[in-house]
Amino acid sequence: MEPISTALAGIALVKQSVDFIKSNISTAQDIGQIAGQIDALFTGQKQVQQASNKKSGVGLADQFGVRSVAQEMIDARLAAEQIAEVARMVDFRFGHGTWAGILAERQKRIQQAKEARAAQLKMERERTQEMIENFKIGAIAVGLVVVIIGLFIGVMTATAGVIVK
Repeated sequence: MEPISTALAGIALVKQSVDFIKSNISTAQDIGQIAGQIDALFTGQKQVQQASNKKSGVGLADQFGVRSVAQEMIDARLAAEQIAEVARMVDFRFGHGTWAGILAERQKRIQQAKEARAAQLKMERERTQEMIENFKIGAIAVGLVVVIIGLFIGVMTATAGVIVK
């Protein structure tokens, strides 16, 4: 997806999520009833950020042009404003510190996912290394068998030549 359309989709997702939360927060019995929209809110914010980061492959005029820079800054600020508004609504509805708790738990889960992925990659590298080592050992064993058979055949033919004379 092109960075500008990604940013537009991100801003649209942020606005849609905020509108849903605004219209449903007063009737929500627990945070779980709006959790999906909070996730969408974070997804939209991430899309806006990614759109800005993906500019590296675009031409210099697009990357550093006033319109492009202004749009990125405005989109990021709009997303931040919308998120701040949701934070206030959530804290007002469910008690002070609820939003901070959500952010802390989200950050913890993101960190756990990164650590799990790193551990998985480490295990895959170790398995690959183990397979390479096993292959080396197998190749050495096959080589030794071939050398031993060759020596045996050489000794037998040399011995057969001595016996025949």
